[in-house]
Amino acid sequence: MKTLKQLPAIFIVPILLSCTAREKSDRVVIHEVNENEIPKGNKIIALVGGTLIDGLGGDPLQNSCIIIKNDKIEAVGKAGDIPIPKEAETVDVKGMTVLPGLIDAHYHNEASVDMAPLYLSHGITSVRDPGAWVEAYGPTRASGKPLPRLFLAGPHLTTYPPAYPADSYIVQDAEECRLAVHRLAGQGATVIKAYFGLSIGMIKEICTTAHRYGLPVTAHLETANARDAIEAGVDGIEHITSFGTCLLPLREAEKYRQLIMSSNGARNRGRYEVWNSLNLETNPFADSLIRFLSQKKTFVTPTLTPFEKHADLGDSIEVNGFRNMMRFVGKAKRGGVRMVVGSHTWGPYAEPGFAYFHEMELFREAGLSNMEIIQAATIENARFFRIEERLGSLEKGKIADLIVVEGDPIKDIKVLRQAKRVMLNGSWVPVP
Repeated sequence: MKTLKQLPAIFIVPILLSCTAREKSDRVVIHEVNENEIPKGNKIIALVGGTLIDGLGGDPLQNSCIIIKNDKIEAVGKAGDIPIPKEAETVDVKGMTVLPGLIDAHYHNEASVDMAPLYLSHGITSVRDPGAWVEAYGPTRASGKPLPRLFLAGPHLTTYPPAYPADSYIVQDAEECRLAVHRLAGQGATVIKAYFGLSIGMIKEICTTAHRYGLPVTAHLETANARDAIEAGVDGIEHITSFGTCLLPLREAEKYRQLIMSSNGARNRGRYEVWNSLNLETNPFADSLIRFLSQKKTFVTPTLTPFEKHADLGDSIEVNGFRNMMRFVGKAKRGGVRMVVGSHTWGPYAEPGFAYFHEMELFREAGLSNMEIIQAATIENARFFRIEERLGSLEKGKIADLIVVEGDPIKDIKVLRQAKRVMLNGSWVPVP
């Protein structure tokens, strides 16, 4: 990855102004837009006696000790092996589990000043909104309420007519794509979102420009072929439905593509019809696609929660279509695809404020192990965000974002719904 010194002059000014991408060694490091608004801890705190799940996938550490100094993790290990400073505030967490703060790859605030603080109180310490103007978070940031780390994309880049005008930035050719990325990076974007309707050529220009800033590109694709978009440089795919055209014969894929391009509303039903038509055991494209995604190390944010359909809310086509989405997620994970947790904030079966945990539980139903789900929610998301040097795991030197829950999430993922303590930047935040 290029450093600021290696970038063309036209790219340097916006990066310096945004304060979201900073040079560290030989790579550009991405920072949340509200980094300077989050209070830093000013104490030494020792969490003693709990089970530690560090987020990296290793065996949980029983009877652990974690020392936090100010906003950083000072030491991690077995209780008794790590000296506790005399001035430390010691917190007994016996019978509880300590984990890294959870990260949401697909959060939508929808102009709420309460949802982000609620998410934080539940232990979701970082969120990424992949389609809203940075300015839209002004009231939320001015509310005075504790907020998670906000990794924002700015509006998604799309063509005319936009599906969601208020959240869109219209681009019409490759040059406008380049200029749009240039401007969004200057506003503080931490990722660039390519929306369906864009041509592969436009997506390639978006990726080329974003990567010069050190910014990842993620995409919602229902018309462009996801394999083509990834070859063009896309780092992540939003929504499992983005793979529909990859799993259909060319003629059927083109029929669906033209349907969506003629009417945005057609995808609401059309996506279920596509997935209902698939037999993932005999589909000639599924295994090849999964191998491709694994080889490319593409991050996939399935967002199963908003698509969930059962018999009480859907007909047989919708219900079976959703089941196939679930099957594909499990099959893809078994094939080595990098799955991450993104809640979409809302879903027909998710209680307000709990969509993230509902998504984790759907991952479990799809066949992921609880440890795989925890990794998808922590270190894998940190890698997707390109913040793994600072966040995503409980290791010496990393920022002290963590949660404490009662019980064992390796046995029951649902215990993550009840955070007993939440720490952000080395400071405790209020919990319900």
